Amino acid sequence: MILDKDQKILIVGLGLIGGSYAKGLTKKGYDVSAIDINKTAIDYALKNGIIARGADFADPALVGEADIVIFALYPHVFVQWIKDNQQLFKSGAIITDVTGVKSCIVYDIQAMLRDDVEFIAAHPMAGKEVYGVENSDEGIFRQANYIVVPTDRNTFEAIEICKAIGTTLDFARISSLPPMAHDEMIGFVSQLTHCIAICLMTCSKSDHLVDYTGDSFRDLTRIARINENMWSELFMLNKDALLRQMEKFMNEFEVFHEMLRNDDVEGMKAKMRLSTEKRELFNKPKGEEKV
Repeated sequence: MILDKDQKILIVGLGLIGGSYAKGLTKKGYDVSAIDINKTAIDYALKNGIIARGADFADPALVGEADIVIFALYPHVFVQWIKDNQQLFKSGAIITDVTGVKSCIVYDIQAMLRDDVEFIAAHPMAGKEVYGVENSDEGIFRQANYIVVPTDRNTFEAIEICKAIGTTLDFARISSLPPMAHDEMIGFVSQLTHCIAICLMTCSKSDHLVDYTGDSFRDLTRIARINENMWSELFMLNKDALLRQMEKFMNEFEVFHEMLRNDDVEGMKAKMRLSTEKRELFNKPKGEEKV
């Protein structure tokens, strides 16, 4: 399923991901507008044909005409925006998001939202170590995963529209998880990995690592160049799940540490074989599936 070309789409939050959504949808021929408090971002997007219309405030005309509204905001900003402006949505509008945590916002937004507007959550597992609409690139979605995060309050039609956004933007795999399962999984595959990258970059006192590192260190620490405001908020909102994943990792690291300390070569080899086997799963062809 792909989106109906007659539907008007509004992006709220025109940073890297919001801008990449806008660019990808515009290139596919959709009518895309945007709202961002940064007028420079709106001006850039208009000048470069990324959006057809834009405003640096909650423009009633833009919000009121939109059939689909995609929020690309920090979680706390997203919740406040809904509180302040939901009266502007047209009846029957579908809203979705790109937020990296779900349990702490999905149920609250669904509870406060008007009965004639539906929120279906989503999480594009894509990004870059740069920010802003000027760095937007719809190509980041083509090898990426897209997670739809429904609750029992969502209709089949809204879930299918949400999936259609992922299909239209050429995501490689579309899957589905409920909010709690999503947050536990993201605590492991995303947030824990960022924590590890941060610690790798900060555990050495040397200012000359760049002179000696190879591809392995660069690959492992690519995501250590990080937006501290966004990621600290995501970590705190998913604190319990992230702490559980950190503890699992520390336990596993301690097992490997003890194998090395005790000259357990066969134990280390067994871990390496298991690691290689599990990593091979990433090389399998991607297609739409449910997790």
